[in-house]
Amino acid sequence: MPELPEVETTRRGLAPHLERRRVLGATLRRDTLRWPIAPEISDLLPGQRIEAVRRRAKYLLLDTQPGSVLLHLGMSGSLRVLPEALPPRTHDHVDLLLEGGHVLRFNDPRRFGCVLWQPAGEVHPLLAGLGPEPLSEYFHGRHLHLLSRGRTAPVKNFLMDQAVVVGVGNIYAAEALHAAGISPLRPAGRVSLSRYERLAGEVRRVLDHAITRGGTTLRDFISPDGAPGYFEQELAVYGRGGEPCRRCGRPLKEAKIGQRASVWCGGCQR
Repeated sequence: MPELPEVETTRRGLAPHLERRRVLGATLRRDTLRWPIAPEISDLLPGQRIEAVRRRAKYLLLDTQPGSVLLHLGMSGSLRVLPEALPPRTHDHVDLLLEGGHVLRFNDPRRFGCVLWQPAGEVHPLLAGLGPEPLSEYFHGRHLHLLSRGRTAPVKNFLMDQAVVVGVGNIYAAEALHAAGISPLRPAGRVSLSRYERLAGEVRRVLDHAITRGGTTLRDFISPDGAPGYFEQELAVYGRGGEPCRRCGRPLKEAKIGQRASVWCGGCQR
């Protein structure tokens, strides 16, 4: 599933082609993906100008005057701006026709993505209760330390809790914990403030770097221009169970934590 860097890469790739463009119409080749496609996409969106392309957690929002298109790429979705005359492929489920002869095309083979609607001035239920953005000023070690007090769940699960901080999925949680020298098995409530301050910094650094590298290509992710992400080539631990740690050379441990595959170094991470 695309994680925050992949979604942010998509946002940055789409924004120059969508912002200030008017939507002339919508073509829906099916009426449901993970959930029914919002009727507002056909009823309210045509004729509206896209004022901004934003990201909240792993969701993209196309802001217009009456509301925002709320998009999630699911397991295998992709968004591209293409010439209107280009015939749709299999799994091209939604087209937004833009002024100037182009379309925003949503392709989703597994149909776990969504195309929903958030009325202006409201917060969609999927976005309610989310924690701060990890690249924002509201995310720091003190925030993590405060919320973790008394928690016995592994710190990796805590870091992936969307009510704590959004968008830190399995790949980037594993990488940040390794960089910070913290075992993913350590109870969240037993991590000190100083170690959370380092962890918050590593989360920010890892995500920033992954964004500059275009995200991580695992299974299906491609950016809007069709290019893969390259951060996968630099992963320190994720997907490398049994291989030598790039820091100390010990074989990396691997187990499931909270039903998610986890890899870490028993020597570097305590």
